[in-house]
Amino acid sequence: IQAFLQRLNASTPGVTYRLPTEAEWEYAARAGTTGDTYGTLDSIAWFSSNSSGRMHPVAGKQANAWGLYDVIGGVWEFVNDWWAVSYYAVSASTDPAGPTSGADRMLRGGSYRNNASYARASYRSSYPSSRDGNVGLRLVRTP
Repeated sequence: IQAFLQRLNASTPGVTYRLPTEAEWEYAARAGTTGDTYGTLDSIAWFSSNSSGRMHPVAGKQANAWGLYDVIGGVWEFVNDWWAVSYYAVSASTDPAGPTSGADRMLRGGSYRNNASYARASYRSSYPSSRDGNVGLRLVRTP
């Protein structure tokens, strides 16, 4: 992902793309809400009970209040932070910065392969920095 981002950023002068931090991802996923999801799960997410075991095109479900589709369900999304089991419990509650190193990257959002308990804004998981059919990414663009 980092090599891809370097190539992308080199090809877009004046614009920078990066992975969101875990805190940024959760903030965007919640879109001003405070619950586990931003709507009824069947209407906003693909997960094991409604996906027929396959991926679906983007935007097939309802977007959150900020117009972001498939934040929950669909595919897990890598964030920039490294995995730390108890990190949120010992970090500042406002925009915490993740660990600076680790063995696995943090994943957020759940996927079409997982049951409903994974498809929520607060669920945290980890994965080695490698490819898988139910893992993807969402980029932050600045400016």
